[in-house]
Amino acid sequence: MKRKWCLLVFAVLISYVNSNAQKNLIDGVEWIVGDEVILRSDIEESRINAELRGDVLDQNWRCLIAEQLAVQKLFLHQADIDSIYANEAGVSKVAEEQENYYLQAYGSKERLEEYARKSIKALREMWRQQARDQQRMDEVRMSIVKNVKVTPAEVRSYFKDVPKDSLPIVPMNVEVQLITLSPKPTRAEIERIENELRSFAQRVNSGESDFGTLAMLYSQDASARQGGELGYKGRGQFVPEFANVAFSLNDPKKVSKIVRTEYGYHIIQLIDKKGGKVNVRHILLKPEVSSEEVAENLSKLDSIRSSIHDGKMTFEEAVVKFSDDKDTRSNNGLMVNIDVDQATRTSHFEMKDLPQDVAKQVSTLEVGEMSAPFEMINKNGERVCALIRLKSRIDTHVANMQDDFQVLKNILQNRKQEEEINKWIEQKQRVTYIRMSPEWRNCKFKYPNWVK
Repeated sequence: MKRKWCLLVFAVLISYVNSNAQKNLIDGVEWIVGDEVILRSDIEESRINAELRGDVLDQNWRCLIAEQLAVQKLFLHQADIDSIYANEAGVSKVAEEQENYYLQAYGSKERLEEYARKSIKALREMWRQQARDQQRMDEVRMSIVKNVKVTPAEVRSYFKDVPKDSLPIVPMNVEVQLITLSPKPTRAEIERIENELRSFAQRVNSGESDFGTLAMLYSQDASARQGGELGYKGRGQFVPEFANVAFSLNDPKKVSKIVRTEYGYHIIQLIDKKGGKVNVRHILLKPEVSSEEVAENLSKLDSIRSSIHDGKMTFEEAVVKFSDDKDTRSNNGLMVNIDVDQATRTSHFEMKDLPQDVAKQVSTLEVGEMSAPFEMINKNGERVCALIRLKSRIDTHVANMQDDFQVLKNILQNRKQEEEINKWIEQKQRVTYIRMSPEWRNCKFKYPNWVK
């Protein structure tokens, strides 16, 4: 077994040297974890990224970063074993959010490039790879902790045993009710969008244009930068209207009919099918709504607000009768806070977790009070008109069982999950080939089994 690993490592190193000989004059292999390589440039890149985020690095930063990268390699090695692939649409969205955040933080592309000592193109690729790796690692983590459960009895026992001065401080949280009206585009605007998509389809089908190029130029989806490519997805990862068409495609040279979804209007091109999943490109166009239509919907919401205020109907009755928001209509208008990692749903939000436009309105309201009608962008990127009511507010306080059972449960569950992940890492260290340059052997690591 040891000889097999040595041969594998030698092959990896030879491959690396052959393809990167010039680069290795200034770069170098610092660690090998399984068949994953950590370069000197990887460590430097992580340092730059940490400084971009504003992290304070102590004297032990090189050891800390190296271990963090090594742990990531363990997860990525497992992702390779389990054939876990990233969702490229999700990768694009995260990378775009990263770019927007840093551009806003540093004020301009030039200042960001100067500080990072990288071109914006190189930074984009770095953020994409980071997002791709993070997505794959998250899937591995989820598989490790999927069976970790916390019972109500365990929560009660935890609350009883923890010292009172060690109980967490729960930030202020609120419950918000929502009514939205969606301004409708005109028939002429829809026809304009459809005609544009038909033109794209004809150009691709005739060989005049490349679908990916058109997507990069015109698509209003985050996947545009990747030529509209969404990566391999199962049927359940698409909205039904999109899935029905995507999975019916068989000819990669032909473009689908126009598909209408809650996100807008699409045309789709097949790239490949593999094991019950499909990889497609798409172009998304969203019809624009007129200012007149927006003003009309704001006026309608103002009338609804007056009727509620005058006691002619309750907010809950208005939700059922008027609201276009399908996520809240069946829940008395209550917005739902979904924690994907914890698989929890609650009506309580910290202010930071509310959509920015909603949080701005909530900050001015007393409990039971309604906002004035306002515009906002919903989760689908659509321009909608909204009216909210602040149903409840719980001020910052020390956690208690009556108000914060879910908070305490999450704390305990996070602790048990972390223990499970730590056990997994230590087990993987024991069975994974690990080699490092001699300089790293004197580091103080969190996990003890790196040095063999």
